[in-house]
Amino acid sequence: MNDASRQKSVRLKPDTVKSLHIFSEILKKSPDQIVEEALESYFDRVQKNLMEKNMMDENAQTNLSYDEFWEGVDI
Repeated sequence: MNDASRQKSVRLKPDTVKSLHIFSEILKKSPDQIVEEALESYFDRVQKNLMEKNMMDENAQTNLSYDEFWEGVDI
């Protein structure tokens, strides 16, 4: 099975397609270019949010209070 046969089609609402074509004319960019730029921006934002969430999750698991950190330690 090649990549082309595994691809799923993407369907957009008619209003979205209409807006895409309007902005394509205004910006003098192809609809494909607008979609690519929008998706790149979206993916960057989602990746940043996921990394921040991961950092918060890691911090939540590793942040110990002073007493918890030193509990059971003999000096």
